[in-house]
Amino acid sequence: MINAASKMLAVLLAVLLLYVYPAAETADRQDDIARMTAVQNVTRFVDAVRTKGYISPRMLAEFEEQLAQTGNVYEVSMEHLHKKYVPHYTDPMDNNSFNGTYEVVQDGYYAAQIRERLFPSSGVIPVDDPGRRYTLTTGDFFTVTLQNTNRTPSMLIREWLSGTAQASAVFVTYGGMVLNEDY
Repeated sequence: MINAASKMLAVLLAVLLLYVYPAAETADRQDDIARMTAVQNVTRFVDAVRTKGYISPRMLAEFEEQLAQTGNVYEVSMEHLHKKYVPHYTDPMDNNSFNGTYEVVQDGYYAAQIRERLFPSSGVIPVDDPGRRYTLTTGDFFTVTLQNTNRTPSMLIREWLSGTAQASAVFVTYGGMVLNEDY
């Protein structure tokens, strides 16, 4: 009886070491490559936007195309914060009653508003038309957050082995101040 149990344990251990562990390591490396590719693509896209001061439909399409090559499905969040100075008046009805102070307000524009500008519902405007560009101003902040929404093979293997699910294999946030207006 003990001999049979030890043989079963040895077979189980051999299967784990010969098949499951290499598969888990290969899947982990695949996630690492996807993560590095996503970081590189997000950095390149955000830096291009910060340098040019605009997003064109072609820029966004190329960015999404490069992300799709990793084999993962991503949720892409974009945030554009536009700084605005609002003067304070002692009498809101009288523009001559300026009291010398300003309030700094950040107007936020997000992925839905940006995509609406890049891909209008009318569809009559050509892709390269400057009217389809989403423009930013020097001093604005632009940030992209990226998270995969699918379950990768690595996540499935880890969930099977440990019983707990990993939040996401790829999560990237990158952004900064717009440096130029090249439009």
